[in-house]
Amino acid sequence: MDPAIVSIIIFILAYILFIFLPNKRTLIAISASILLIAARVISLRDVFFVINWNVMGIFVGTLIVADIFMESRVPAYVAELIVNRAKNTAWSILLICLLTGFISAFVENVATVLIVAPIALALAKKLDINPMKMMIAIAVSSNLQGTATLIGDPPSMLLAGFAKMNFGDFFFYHGRPSIFFAVELGALVSFVVLYLIFRRHRQKVSLVPVEKVRSWFPTILLVTLIVLLALSSFFDTGFSYMAGILCMTFGVISILWEKFVNKGSILEGLKSLDWDTTFFLMGIFVLVGCITLTGWIETISGFLSGLVGSNIFLGYTLVVFISVFLSAFIDNVPFLAAMLPVAISMAVRLNINPSLFLFGLLIGASLGGNITPIGASANIVACGLLKKEGYSVSFKDFAKIGLPFTLVAVTAAYLFIWFVWSR
Repeated sequence: MDPAIVSIIIFILAYILFIFLPNKRTLIAISASILLIAARVISLRDVFFVINWNVMGIFVGTLIVADIFMESRVPAYVAELIVNRAKNTAWSILLICLLTGFISAFVENVATVLIVAPIALALAKKLDINPMKMMIAIAVSSNLQGTATLIGDPPSMLLAGFAKMNFGDFFFYHGRPSIFFAVELGALVSFVVLYLIFRRHRQKVSLVPVEKVRSWFPTILLVTLIVLLALSSFFDTGFSYMAGILCMTFGVISILWEKFVNKGSILEGLKSLDWDTTFFLMGIFVLVGCITLTGWIETISGFLSGLVGSNIFLGYTLVVFISVFLSAFIDNVPFLAAMLPVAISMAVRLNINPSLFLFGLLIGASLGGNITPIGASANIVACGLLKKEGYSVSFKDFAKIGLPFTLVAVTAAYLFIWFVWSR
């Protein structure tokens, strides 16, 4: 059978299974990759080259650094200080969401939720209130700000890999304000939504201090890594190797710190990392690599370009809001990985700056996951923590916060990107 036909059949089947069997996504991605190799659609040599090892290094390295940062209890300690100094419960919750967003810009979203959740649950127990809205607000805040920097979340890493963007490019790219500012504008307007949701909680509360910082070293390590990633922009302008090497180096330092200072087990520490997402990302690189190598990206982009004609605004709008809708139900990592080369190809066909479509795609795919409890890994984790506490979250419960939050954040970022990058 024609390799192009085999590749698209396996690709479509894999993505359908991602929707109906989200808990098996890694097994599906790896199995599909093995099938493509067995069917000789892609060689082992090509498999090695379609996987973006720089992105993989960033992901695994930051996971390890984030793990010891979380174990240092610095984020939880800071959260306690914030709650105790806020003028009432509403501002305690809002400031916790701001802290969540700040951490999430530099630490993977799931890790961020795990860092902040215990404080939110402790606050809810002290006030004897349902923690559901608070936890949902933390999850969506994490997903939003995870988009702001290169190391905040896998979708941002994927974009950087495809567009050869370095850490600094997320702030200013080719002399113009970049993704960071679009996200912060979205955060500003969505903060108003959260204020309207929590404004009635006016009681004053103080948490009994229980958190003690175990060490400030992981915080220093994380800040140093961020600074070096920014500086690496001047040396590895093609975003090909340095960021991944830096993150992995700091990951090794973190492992050695845990072993020799905290007397922890290296093996146990490695086991606790998110290897599921790591292998899932590798499988996705292979799946998308295959449809690229067999010419399907050009075919799809040609079809979409034909639909929008020369109307760039229509094309941009479709890219953003179709991404928002689909990412509410489909994991944003495989969706974004599949659409990034399509967006680049469409931009080339329309003879426009590809950054317009790429940035719009990232915003739509990353923020669309905030609409439903299954749209993003951070949402699933937050709902799991609530279930453990005896609170069940329905689609309706989640959408009451996630939908308005997403619509205002996406609209603000969508307009910002259009006005900055459409020329």
